[in-house]
This record gives sequence, structure tokens and C-alpha cells, in this order.
Amino acid sequence: MKKLHHIAPLFALVILAFSPVVRAERKRVSVDGSSTVFPITEAAAEEFQAKTKGKIMVTVGISGTGGGFKKFCRGEIDIQDASRTIKTQEIATCAEAGINYLEIPIAYDAITLVVSKNNNWLQNITMAELKKLWEPSAQEKIMTWNQIRPEWPQKPIRLYGAGSDSGTFDYFTEVVTGKSRASRSDYSASEDDNTLVQGISQDAFALGYIPFTYFENNSNKLNAVAIQKTTTSNAVIPTRENIATGAYEPLARPVFLYVSLKSFAKPEVAEFLNFYLENAEKLVKDVQAVPLSPKAYASGLEKIRGTNANKAGKKEAKR
Repeated sequence: MKKLHHIAPLFALVILAFSPVVRAERKRVSVDGSSTVFPITEAAAEEFQAKTKGKIMVTVGISGTGGGFKKFCRGEIDIQDASRTIKTQEIATCAEAGINYLEIPIAYDAITLVVSKNNNWLQNITMAELKKLWEPSAQEKIMTWNQIRPEWPQKPIRLYGAGSDSGTFDYFTEVVTGKSRASRSDYSASEDDNTLVQGISQDAFALGYIPFTYFENNSNKLNAVAIQKTTTSNAVIPTRENIATGAYEPLARPVFLYVSLKSFAKPEVAEFLNFYLENAEKLVKDVQAVPLSPKAYASGLEKIRGTNANKAGKKEAKR
């Protein structure tokens, strides 16, 4: 019985240690979605957690835009990183689940065509040639580079690009082949842009598309390919200026945050978003992405603060 007297206080301490009264749960903000937006949101999360001294934890995943929207419309995450706008079917799915949201543009991106530093012959390509290369009918037919241009080598074409859950895949296929998700499937696909970088950089006969940020961060391994709208138009290389001014269209685009209004009712989510938009221009530049105008960020911040004020007013009215 004496042993039991010794064990009892210890057992009580164990219970107390795991009691919700004693152990304060850290508040959490969950984000998932686009690999393109990921570096910006990851930077925002790291700086915000440092500012709040770890009291609020922000988790940032990379399921791709499509994969992220599946989670977002099920109410599993607070914020969705998106490299395209929400689709009609996703809007309907969110509506069925009672998920209302804010859409906030956060940066510009350019889908960048890249080749290995060992490739010294593919400096530019037309939109028509890209279509011939990537359209579904090209599969098992367009197999060597000289089939695109006679002066290019008679070597096997090896293509790399975004996986089917990626918003980059949706946007690229729509712009290049004329129909979203219409693409040859015999290419190396990945939701992880670093995997694409590694594959392309090691193959002199590879061509792939990745977000501009990933190209800039790996410009020691890759060359960007200039885009021509037609055979007679000027070839335009992706640069910050060309992206921001629209000169690189149609492969330049804005990228977004989607915020669940249910989640926005949580103070920690509203606090994180305020921090994100207040520091957006700096954060975007820090990860070498292309920022929007200061006016655009002011507009996004106004939208967030207006929503927060409305929610506060509704709570006060219920009292």
C-alpha cells in the first residue's frame, strides 16, 4: 500500500500535465494549395510566427491548387493558395458545404518555359509550336525536336510540367492548347517544382514549364525560353518588368489567396491575414516573386478589414 501512496501524486501530476487547463493549446492557421504561391505564404508564416512568438502556428501545405480547393471546400483549411481563379464546379462544391470566401490577389507569376544550361539551340518558341508540342494529339506522334522545327536536332523530346492537381497545369493547358486540362500525358509531371527543376536541368533535350519564382531561384541551372505569339512577333523573355506590364502575356497571370469566411471569424486567422497583406509587397519581393501595385495591396487590406469590421458588428448586434 505504501507504493500506491508514492504513485498517486505522480499519477496526479501526469493527469495535470495533460489537462487542457494547464496545457495551453497553440492557436493554428491552416493553409494549403498552390506550389507557386507557397514560397510567399511560407515567408509570411515564418515572419508572423516570429512576431507572435510562436503563440499562433501557421501550417502551409502544397497539394496543388486543385487539391487545395478540394480541402478548402470541405472546410478542412482556413486559407487556400491558388495559381488560378476558382472554377465553377469548385464554387458549387463550396456553396453546397456552406463555404463562403474572399478572393485576394497576392502577386504576379509567369509560367516560364525552361531548358537546361546544356541546351544551346532552343532560345525561343511560338505559341503555335507549343500547341503542336503539348496538345493531346501530339502523344506518340510528335516525338523528336526536328518535328517542331527542321533545324532542331533529331533527338527525343522529353517534356516536364505540372501535375493535374496544379492550377499551373489548368492555366497552361487552357492558354497553350485552347482547352483547360487538354494535354498529352506522356510527360514527367510533378506537383513539386523542385523535382521539375532537377529533371530539366540534367537533360539537354528536355523542355518544361515552371513558375517564374522557381526559374529565378535556379537560373544557374536553367535558361528561360522566349515566347513568340506568332512567327513574326518579337520573342519576349519573362522578366519582372515584362510580367508586371503584361508584355509576357498570355503566360503571365495573377495568383491568389482564398479565405474562408467561417475561418475568418477566428481572431488568429484575421490577425495572420492582416499581417500578410500589410507586408505583402516586401514578402513577395523577398521570395523573388513579382509584386502587385501598392494600390492593389491596399485594396486587399481594405477588403479584409471591412470583412472583419462587419463580423464584429454582427457579433455586437447579437448581444
